This record gives sequence, structure tokens and C-alpha cells, in this order.
Amino acid sequence: MKRFAEISEAIGATTKKLEKVGLLGSYLATLGDEELRAACTFLTGRPFPLSEMRTLNVGGALIVRAVLALAGVEEERLWEAYRRWGDLGGAAEELLAGRTAPEGLTLRQVRGAFEELAALQGEKRKLGRLIALLRALAPGEGKFAVKVMTSDLRIGLKEELVEEAIARAFGAPQGEVEWANMLLGDIGETAVRARQGRLHAVELRLFHPLKFMLASPAPSGAQALADMGGTAIVEDKYDGIRAQVHTRGGEHRIFSRTLDEVTHRFPELSPVAGLGHDVILDGELVAYRAGRALPFAKLQARLGRKAVSPGLLGEVPVVFFAFDLLYLDGELLLREPLRVRKARLAGLTLPAPARLAASDEIQEPERLEALFEACRARGNEGLMLKAPGSVYHPGKRGMGWLKMKRPLATLDVVVTAVEYGHGKRRGVLSDYTFAVRNGERLVNIGKAYSGLTDREIQQLTAYFLSHTIEDQGWRKVVEPTVVLEVAFDAVQRSGRHESGYALRFPRILRVREDKGAEEIDDVETVGRMIDAGRRG
Repeated sequence: MKRFAEISEAIGATTKKLEKVGLLGSYLATLGDEELRAACTFLTGRPFPLSEMRTLNVGGALIVRAVLALAGVEEERLWEAYRRWGDLGGAAEELLAGRTAPEGLTLRQVRGAFEELAALQGEKRKLGRLIALLRALAPGEGKFAVKVMTSDLRIGLKEELVEEAIARAFGAPQGEVEWANMLLGDIGETAVRARQGRLHAVELRLFHPLKFMLASPAPSGAQALADMGGTAIVEDKYDGIRAQVHTRGGEHRIFSRTLDEVTHRFPELSPVAGLGHDVILDGELVAYRAGRALPFAKLQARLGRKAVSPGLLGEVPVVFFAFDLLYLDGELLLREPLRVRKARLAGLTLPAPARLAASDEIQEPERLEALFEACRARGNEGLMLKAPGSVYHPGKRGMGWLKMKRPLATLDVVVTAVEYGHGKRRGVLSDYTFAVRNGERLVNIGKAYSGLTDREIQQLTAYFLSHTIEDQGWRKVVEPTVVLEVAFDAVQRSGRHESGYALRFPRILRVREDKGAEEIDDVETVGRMIDAGRRG
């Protein structure tokens, strides 16, 4: 573990991609098989491979308690360290200096400790095992153990760079490493196979989710068609959640875009198990009734629940719209053109509430506006434009798939509280809670942390520090004077904020230096946006 921490520090200290890959490749080549498996997994910021579908069930709050117990300090000391380092791992290293009894644990032993933590039941037992693990590590080792546990490695090392380092370390073609890792869902096993020269023997594992292919924002319709060679397959862009459905031998599982299994949340989709084919379908789960998609807020009521009540099943029915076929009866179709995959998908008879997503192949840019309006009338977000010859690139975002959405809604809001950021933004106030007006009162409606430049954030940090009303350490309540224009995808009723509303995917467009807090939008404006969305 000591060498892992050292190499991680070195990788994080350079911004040069080739240097990162070189450092990592040299390190991986020195490891035995079991250490190699653990190292590669940890370097992707996970305690376990994706394919294991296993979680630690150790949250940040439990790690904080373990660090405080071992360090023997008050909680405020931890948050002071957190503000300095911008993450819990750095804070843990600082506070645990001189407080541990390092035992020289190997990566394999740390992986074993993670397995024990995942298996333990009860917060007290987990806390005791976590304290024992941190005590057995040097503070620098504990730093990276915490970073792995919180999936917050932050050393500028994407999974693609780990794949590249594996290829370099063992003389394997990078494309074969990427393909094997995609099929296995286990980068540690991929590395061992690369060393052994067995990448070619990798086969797809059903019930292990593949990463989803992603879309890029579309330019104008005419330009999008031109970029695709004059022809595009057009589909509705649904306002639901992306889902991947696997079936085999009367069994089915559903995976979300985050690769988590969500089968239990959608019991009405069980008929797909009787499809009669082994398949992997890519599509969208949409709240749907009477031929029309319901707002995303309706579907959200079903997300995050361990069990869905019969009442909620009836209130928010769902449909799975399948728009791609990735695997069929032993044949992997990722490298087939989209037009071929669509034809194979159309040959399946999907049991309700699964259905084939409608699509249209067009060459005339002028048709896009009519298709867009029809899509909106069905309650969907916009259009997807896909190149007929595009292959499926798991986890990649390219120009083969483009998305056309409605113009973003915006609100003028005022900042009421700010928080310190993480990683590169540690030490600056970059997370902004904002409010709209309700009569003479300000009521919070959301929080955003993207959209401003580093220079703007630095300037605002200095301003907020001198205009703080209440200092809560990591969070500061500030004078409501800074007005922002924020954009968002949708607004919904919510008890999470005092306003009674929440914004979906808010981001900052600009600081409105031309406006004062008395000119911001009010809750009535927000309510009208919901009404307008229903009429749309």
C-alpha cells in the first residue's frame, strides 16, 4: 500500500498525460497478479470491480467518525483540514499523523479489509473495522484508502489512462485492453489477462452492465444532417432515465446509467424476462400514461426507493422504450452499424410495458422542426439524431449521436449561501445556494457549482468572505447581494427547498452585475413555468 500511495501522489503531481501513463505503466509491471488486480481497481477510484456489483456501504459520515475517533480531535478540526485539502482523504492524512501504528499492509490486505467492511452488518461493527484499518495504515496510505472508499481519487487519472498504462506495461494493443475491460467490467482482471496474453479469449458476461454510449449537443439541424452525410435516424429524446435491460433464460435485470442495478424499482417490467431471447437492450424508462410521457418529476417519485408500493405503481406507470440492441443470442452487435442493429431490434416482439422506440430516417432538414414539435406534443424533451452507420461506443461521447433539446429556461436568483469546493477548487467558495423571492422573503430553490470561470470564482470568493453573515466553517451564509442567471432543464415541486420547488440540472450562465436582489424572479414565476410545461 505504501508504494501505491507514493505512485498515486506522483501521478497527481503532474498534469502531463504521457508522464502519468509512464509512471503508472512502470509501477504496474512490478506487481504480482493479486496486487495488480487490486491496484488497477483502486486506481479507477473503486474498492471493487464494476462487475461485482458490490458496495462498501460506508458513507462519508462513518469515515469522519473513524478519523475523529482515531485522531482524538473535535469535529471542527477535521473541517478546517477539509477546507485546506478539499477532500476527506487529505484531511484524514493530516489529522492521523502520529496517531496510527502502520503494519505495512499490502494492497491485497487492504482489498480484504474492504471485503470485510462490505460484508459487515451494523454501523458499530463497520466503524470498529474501519478504525482498525486506518490504524494499521500510515497516514499517507490512509489518505488513499479513504479516497478509494469515497470514490474520490482526484489524481487526474481517468480509466482510459489506466487502460493505456496496462497496454504499455504488458505490450498489449490498447484497443484490445479497452475492449476486454468493457466486456469484463473488471480492469484488474483485464490487466492480469494482458500480462498473460489472454485478452483475445474474453467474452461478454450477461448481467454485467456495459457503459452507455453518449450523445453530444447538436448544431443546427441542417449542419447536423450535413455532418452525418446527409442522412440521420431521428428518435424522440425521452425525459426519463437511461436503462439497459439484460435477459436470459427467463431472467432479467435492469441497470441505470450509473451502472447500478434497479430491477427492483420497476417490477412491472418483469414480462421482458419471457422475451425468449438472450439480449441486451439500450433504451429509456419513462413515466407514461394514455399515450403521453409524464414529467420527469413523476418518475423521480419512484427513484431511490427500496420498494415501490402498489399505489405508486398505479400512479406512475412506466414504459421502457428500446432504441438499440447490443447483444442477441450469443452475438455481440456493438460493432455493427446502427441501421443493422435497428433492423435486428425491430425483429423482436417486446412484451408490454416494453416497446420499440419509434424512429424515422430523414434527409430533409426542414422536416426536423415538424418532428421536434410532434415530439414535444408527446411530452418528450426533444430529438436524437443518429448516424445510420454509427457503431456503439460504450462510455464515449462523439458526433455519431446528437441531441436537440428545447431552449433552456432561466431564472434570475440571488446567492444566499456558499460552500468550499473540492479538488482543484479547494480553498475557494465555488458551490452556490440561491433563492427566489416570495413576497418580502427569500426562499432557496437550488444549488449550482458550474458555469463560472476560475477568475470569477476567485473574485466572488473574496467578495463572499467579506460579506459573510454566519460562518459555519465549510459553509457560509452570505449577504444576498450577488445575482446570478441560472439555466435548468426543468422545474418541479419539491419539499427539499423552502421555495417548494427544485430545479433540474441548474448551471450558472452569468453574474448579473446589472441587477440587484430586488429584481430577481419570484415563486409565482416559477409556478408559471410548471404550468407552461404542462401545457407544452
